[in-house]
Formats: sequence, structure tokens, C-alpha cells
Amino acid sequence: MSTGLPAGVDPAAIVLNTIRHPVIMVSPDGKIVFANADAEDFFRASASVLARDGLERFVPFGSPLLTLVEQVRERRSPFNEYRVDISSPRLGVERVVDLYVAPVPELPGYVVVMFQERSMADKIDRQMTHRGAARSVTGLAAMLAHEIKNPLSGIRGAAQLLETAVSDEDRALTRLITDETDRIVSLVDRMEVFSDERPIDRQPVNIHVVLDHVKAIARNGFASRVKIIEDYDPSLPPVYANRDQLIQVFLNLVKNAAEAIGHDPGGEITLSTAFRPGIKLSVPGTQDRVSLPLEFCVHDNGHGVPDDILPILFDPFITTKPNGSGLGLALVAKIVGEHGGVIECESSSRGTTFRILMPTWKEPRSFEDYIEEEHAA
Repeated sequence: MSTGLPAGVDPAAIVLNTIRHPVIMVSPDGKIVFANADAEDFFRASASVLARDGLERFVPFGSPLLTLVEQVRERRSPFNEYRVDISSPRLGVERVVDLYVAPVPELPGYVVVMFQERSMADKIDRQMTHRGAARSVTGLAAMLAHEIKNPLSGIRGAAQLLETAVSDEDRALTRLITDETDRIVSLVDRMEVFSDERPIDRQPVNIHVVLDHVKAIARNGFASRVKIIEDYDPSLPPVYANRDQLIQVFLNLVKNAAEAIGHDPGGEITLSTAFRPGIKLSVPGTQDRVSLPLEFCVHDNGHGVPDDILPILFDPFITTKPNGSGLGLALVAKIVGEHGGVIECESSSRGTTFRILMPTWKEPRSFEDYIEEEHAA
């Protein structure tokens, strides 16, 4: 049968590589005889390595996936199973998937498995949590600014007056009071950013210009010893955002990545951009629902985020740094959320990836376009 495709082109392989879900075919002896491109990314191994090692080497011992494959092979009928945890050091933490397993009628004993990560639904839930956390900080910041900064200025003034009347030995204590008062005021000033509810001034922004600016700052400062790798999609459309706030977001993420790497001589930070099929979320302050097809990632090969911190990483005052305030990532979540975007973090002992999904910029319709659409309808 003629397919209309060039000679030698396998249409099945093209279709399977186009599907944005990991798909594998398992032989009767457990070998992965086919893996599409997303499956290679999912298992963090090439198709040749997957075929050599077999499925059991890539999933946890006693995984429900292995049992499900055997059931499908024996009963020769498809099965689905939802919210299956296949987390492992090789695949990464928090790998929860829906499994769609079916036999291959033309090849007895062979089974096809499609993995659908739960991350899309979970991203929405997490983002709502992040926005709620940011709102709680907003109220706290407004209260602190009003109720604490005024008394602090009085305490500082009193300490300065005492400094002129005490002995040299006690003067160190008055200076300590002054310094600690200034430190608290600085913390409150940082928190006041959360209480800014003014509308965001957005425009079409080239994300690669933003990332280049962030990279230049990092290379000349906190990440001067770290190798920064670019993995950009040059055809990416503009993002609909505030340029200065995007710079603030990525500066925070790259700085965190550099601190996670520390003085490791092999430290690397990868900045990547891609166009992905998006989910839809409502934009705060409007009735619109926008697609989020733009994916921006900051990946480092540091030691990862502790498992107990990961679920609350974007909450305020959560930090693993000895002198950290725990407000940096909370501010990042607030900015991304106000842009109608989603941010998530995946981490293991081999590194950490912060992934942001954002809306594209759409050119506003002219009155003539509207009239043409009305006539066409």
C-alpha cells in the first residue's frame, strides 16, 4: 500500500516520536525493543542502552509496572493503572505516572507501554499552593511594614543616643543593637515586595535576551567559576511578560544553582528553552485563559534539594542556606504566578531543574480582523 511518504521512511516511528509521552515496546524476555524520543528522555538513556539492559533495570524492584506488563502479556488485553509511583534514583524522585499497557496482536508476547506523567495536573495544584503562600506573605509584609518598622526606627535612634553616653566597652553592644535593627529593617523591606499589587506592565519579551543578560551578570559575579551551557530553541516566539521581573526570576534561579554547585570544579548550569504543548491557566486580574507552551529551564549538576524541603520549596522562609531568608523562591513563585505561569522543581542527587511554563505573546486583533471574523462566521 502506498503511503505517499519517501522510501525508507517508517510512518509508525514518526508518529510515535511525535507523541509527547514516553512510549516503549517490551519483548517477551523483558527487553525494550523500541523507545520513542520522549522515552529516552524519561529513562535518561538511549534506545540502545534500554534494549541492552531491559525494563527491570530501569524501574524499582517490585514495581507495579512489571506486574502490569505480565498481566497484559498473559491475558492479551489492555490494562490501565493510574498514579503509579515509579520513583527511583535512576528516574528521579516524585515520578508518578498513569500507565497504559496493551498487547501487540501481530507480535505475540510483545507489549506496548505508554507513560503519562501526572506533572501536568500536579503543576496546577502546586501553582495554586504557591500563589496561596505568596498571598499569605503579602498580608504579613503589609503588617510588618506598618507595625514593626516604626518601632525599629525608635530602637535604632535610642541605641545611637546611648552610644555617645556609654563606655568604650559597652559601645560594642549599642552598635550590635543598631546593626541588628538595620538587618531586620532590610528583611522587612524585602518582604514589602510581596505587598505590591499593582498591575504588571507586560509586553513581548525575547527570553533569550533576558537569559543572555542574566548570564552576563552571573559570569561576572556569583557564577564566575561555573560553566554555563545554553540549549536554546532559536525559533521560540516572544513571551508575554515584564522584562525586569523575568530578569529577577532567572537571577534568583541561577544564583541558587551556583550556590548548589559551590566550589565543585565540574559544576555546570544549563539554561534551556523549548516549545511544548501547553496547559491552560487563568491569568490573575482577567477573565482570560491562556496556553503555556513556553518552557524555560535552569538545571544544575549540584547535590540536589533535600527530599523533606522539596514539597515546600516555594513557601516563604524555607531555605537550606545558613544565612538565607527563604524569600527568594517565594518571590519567584509570586512573579511567575502573576504572569499566569507555572513553576516546578525536580531534584535528585545528580542535580536540580527548575522548570517554568509561560504564555506567548499574541498580537492584538485589529478592528478589521474582528469584522472579517464576524463575516466569516
